[in-house]
Amino acid sequence: MSRLLLALPALLAVAVGGFLLWGLDPARDPNAVPSARIAAPVPEFALPPVAGTGMPGLSAADLRDTGEPVLVNVFASWCVPCRAEHAVLTRLVREEGVKLMGLNYQDDPADAARWLDDLGNPYERIGSDIEGRVGIDWAISGVPETFVIDGDGVVTFRYVGPIIEPDAQAEVRAALAAAGARS
Repeated sequence: MSRLLLALPALLAVAVGGFLLWGLDPARDPNAVPSARIAAPVPEFALPPVAGTGMPGLSAADLRDTGEPVLVNVFASWCVPCRAEHAVLTRLVREEGVKLMGLNYQDDPADAARWLDDLGNPYERIGSDIEGRVGIDWAISGVPETFVIDGDGVVTFRYVGPIIEPDAQAEVRAALAAAGARS
């Protein structure tokens, strides 16, 4: 029994080290983590607008029966990768006509409004999820995170992380095209 107790710290160190190596593996794809939302209707929610933006809030009803695919981006002003992704989202809206909705996650409304004033606002609607309760319903793992919703209001794709690399942009474009073909 005492040998087992002596070996316990070494076993714990090996287990923790294994988890750290798994987490640092550059080949690991965070999008490979399945989402409970894929192939499911958007969850029921109704979020108020982000104060100071002049934009309407966002609800499940805004994402149903649109007849066309919609991109829902989860973002926050405190999120550094969100800033990098913002220019790509703006370009998708401006140059490719993507319909973009925002879910502002656990953010101070004044900070979010100032962030959108500085960078520009590509969103049609933005819901303020200050408490993060709706984010739980969407099963998000962090920000930024982006979902493709088909014209019937079904979640067809999720991308975890900033959509800045060409491969990521191609994945989102392909998901939007596939969702458009379903609508």
